[in-house]
Parts: sequence; C-alpha cells; structure tokens
Amino acid sequence: MILKQEVVNKVKEHFDLNIYETKVWLALLSKGIVTAGETAEISGVPRSRTYDVLESLTKRGFSIVKVGKPVRYIAVEPKTVLERMQTNTLNKAQEKITTLTNLKDTSEYGELVQLHREGIIPIKLEELSGHIKGRSNILSKLKEMIDSADKEIFIHTTTEDFDDKSRVLMSVLNKINKEKVKLKVSLSGDQYKVRRLASKNELKVKESNQSGKFFIIDKKELLLLIHPENAQEEVGVWVNSPYFANSLISMFDKGNL
Repeated sequence: MILKQEVVNKVKEHFDLNIYETKVWLALLSKGIVTAGETAEISGVPRSRTYDVLESLTKRGFSIVKVGKPVRYIAVEPKTVLERMQTNTLNKAQEKITTLTNLKDTSEYGELVQLHREGIIPIKLEELSGHIKGRSNILSKLKEMIDSADKEIFIHTTTEDFDDKSRVLMSVLNKINKEKVKLKVSLSGDQYKVRRLASKNELKVKESNQSGKFFIIDKKELLLLIHPENAQEEVGVWVNSPYFANSLISMFDKGNL
C-alpha cells in the first residue's frame, strides 16, 4: 500500500486518529478483510502493536471483527464512519450546551458572579476600556451590551455592516422591552438599502451621510468599530465613558451624524 504522506496526515487529522490507527485503517480499506498479521505487513505498523490498534479501531467503529480462525478484520466504509462521527460530535456539543446552560443555577456560578462584582466596584468608570479583535468576539460583546440595556440603545453604522450583523443583532433586539428601552438606529449608505433593511427588520431607521460604526448603551457604554470597510478581520474598542457616549449622541440629535 503506497499513499502520499500528505494523504495519511490529512486522514489522521480529520478522523482524529493517531499515526498507527491511520495506517492500519487505510490498510483495511485497501484490502477489505485481513488478519492482524496481514495488516502489519500492509501498513508497516509493528506486529506487536497491530492487535491493540485493531482493538481500538473496532471500539471506535472503524472496523468489525469477523469471528473465526484466524480472526479477520473488516473495514467500515468511510461514509458510515463519517456519519457516526458527525452524530457523536453533535451529541457531545448538545451535552456541553446543556451543561453550560445549567451552570447558571449552581452555587459555584453564583460565587463567580459575586467575586466579579466585588472586584469591579473599586475600578473607576473611566478605567473600563478594552480592545476587541475578531467578528465573533465583537458580536458576542454586542449581544452582552444589548442584553444589559436599561434605557436606550443607539446604533450607527453602515448598511453593509448592519446587514452583515443583522441576524445576530435582531435576535437580541427583538427580545428587548421596547416600552422600557428606547432604540435608535442610524445607517449610512445607499438609500434603497437603508429602506430595505428598515422594512426587512421592522425598524425605524434614520439615514446618515457619516460612515462611522458605533453602538452606545444607556448613554455610557460604547463600542466603536475601527477597521476599514473591507478589512479581513474586525477590530473594535469598547469604552465605558458617559462623556464620550453623550457627545456622539448629541451630534446625532443635532443632525451632525
């Protein structure tokens, strides 16, 4: 059996196998049904290790034991292996999600929250700022900010940026108490796109000529996106500054944004 090392490495990585397991499984696939001794000869794996490797592959669903003398091993087709791995991954992910969801109800989580509250109190508001890099991290921060809103949410960005983030943004915005929390949205860009986004998301949107991107919560918490429009990676600056936030909102209310 001659395979390029690149292929062996990719199979090893994608199917989460070690190098011996990879070589033995490939040997099984190439012959269909073989003995442990034949597997060692084909794969190049030491015979003393072949039995353990075959047992491991059988437990994980990569091979089947054919009872008899001598014992033979049958390769499970890649499609079946892949489908089983997908199912197992989804099941493990769901179990993890359930565990994380239930974590909020534990005493340990309560202690973590209390520890954070006690640690954050001595910090001055003007000292609260941070640099956020990456789309997923920025979206996560936006969701956190919107969820914490008590009085007002102000969004000013481009039509392209809002459209890109709309699925995540609207999933959170649709949950806010609109009688309690005031929502203001200002978008720059093509007028047709502005109106289309307003209609699609059932929002009252103000058209703007400014291309800045920022999100303000309760006139004190601000997330400013500072990357170029077509940048490969998003970059943002988060600041807890009532003065800065109010200055931007004041410019908006006066029609300067």
